[in-house]
Amino acid sequence: MIKIYHNPRCSKSREAVQLLEAEELAFEIVDYLKQPPTVDELKDLIKMLDIAPIELVRVKETIWKENYQGKDLSSEEIIAALHAHPRLIERPIVVRENQAIIGRPPVLIKNIL
Repeated sequence: MIKIYHNPRCSKSREAVQLLEAEELAFEIVDYLKQPPTVDELKDLIKMLDIAPIELVRVKETIWKENYQGKDLSSEEIIAALHAHPRLIERPIVVRENQAIIGRPPVLIKNIL
């Protein structure tokens, strides 16, 4: 089953959903602002994405700038920030089996379909 971590207010995230619908694939939508991923889920996503935790952070968000920017944070602290403030999570993220990709731009999603 394909899963998309989706923010309905984000145009790129909406494009990703449209892409999945156009491919006629079954998928689950996770509105991660209403259902934030757990710390363990975030760690799994980061591992599947094969990135450092900071690469999952939307560093231009006000929450990041006001609370975290310029601080020497450990990976665990970054993951805790993502969990506490899911708005900081880069989007959309599409997961298929043990693979994940950040769909920016959304066409990248096709790489795991």
